[in-house]
Amino acid sequence: MRRSKYEKPAPREGGSLKTSAMIASLAAPGQRTKAAPFGHALVELAKTRPDIVGLSADLSKYTDLHIFAQAHPERFYQMGMAEQLLMSAAAGLAREGFTPFATTYAVFAARRAYDFICLAIAEENLDVKIACALPGLTTGYGPSHQATEDLAIFRGMPNLTIIDPCDAHEIEQVVPAMAAHKGPVYLRLLRGNVPLVLDEYGYTFELGKAKTIRDGRDVLVIASGLMTMRALEVADALRDDRIDVAVLHVPTIKPLDEATILREAGRGGRLVVVAENHTVIGGLGEAVAGLLMRNGTMPERGFRQIGLPDEFLDAGALPTLHDRYGISAAAMARSIRGWL
Repeated sequence: MRRSKYEKPAPREGGSLKTSAMIASLAAPGQRTKAAPFGHALVELAKTRPDIVGLSADLSKYTDLHIFAQAHPERFYQMGMAEQLLMSAAAGLAREGFTPFATTYAVFAARRAYDFICLAIAEENLDVKIACALPGLTTGYGPSHQATEDLAIFRGMPNLTIIDPCDAHEIEQVVPAMAAHKGPVYLRLLRGNVPLVLDEYGYTFELGKAKTIRDGRDVLVIASGLMTMRALEVADALRDDRIDVAVLHVPTIKPLDEATILREAGRGGRLVVVAENHTVIGGLGEAVAGLLMRNGTMPERGFRQIGLPDEFLDAGALPTLHDRYGISAAAMARSIRGWL
């Protein structure tokens, strides 16, 4: 199924879902947000980096690259609905000394353009930055748009750095870090009005580094992307139950910060839970589990995963789907209580 601006949400019993319910903001009611942090950060960076160019597969408005296109129209390339062409063109521009930011939906980069990314970009270790919206379960449009397996697809690709940021504050820092990094980067992009969370904790992004956002004695939640935001909500909720939850944010999925994860997971007395907006197959959870097993580290109170099931997910309203598939804050809290 191919995207279309005329696409309608899937029908449900008793009527049709409104588009707003399918693409609802990830922000909780009343939560602070920032509009298009990726687009604005790229515009700011491009002021001093004439090598930066932007490319889109007919989705600039939906990846926030339209902000860049408006500011630098002479450095923007619209490639049409053709992800393979998008990646090939980005590779060519990188060979000529440019730093291309290629944007599309994560499903189209992972499923349609994999071989082009692998052989034209990653094998040559080119400076192509691939920023992809709708990672995991961040849209209600069903399997054609839900990139629930993109990490499993890309983790095995040599030379490819993978970043899964939590919020707008981090995205603003990720953009210049991506541009400074030599080699290809895949970014799981949160678009539109993106929540602001990590600025309250004095957080600073460092490529390849995991960081403890808050400490706790009973549970360690190792999380990436929007699930770090959820984990912080859960930590507040479980405090009322006298359950002390630590949150370790892992924004760089590859290369993994093995030393920090081993140190934190090896601390005694804690249940270790990996939470990710991705299928439980092949993502952060299995990466952490493999790391712990290879190093003989067994968490004292056990190891558990919170992630999406190994199945094609339903279409519907995002809040309903997040609760149904166990990645809402309320569902996470129920799981952790049960495990303890």
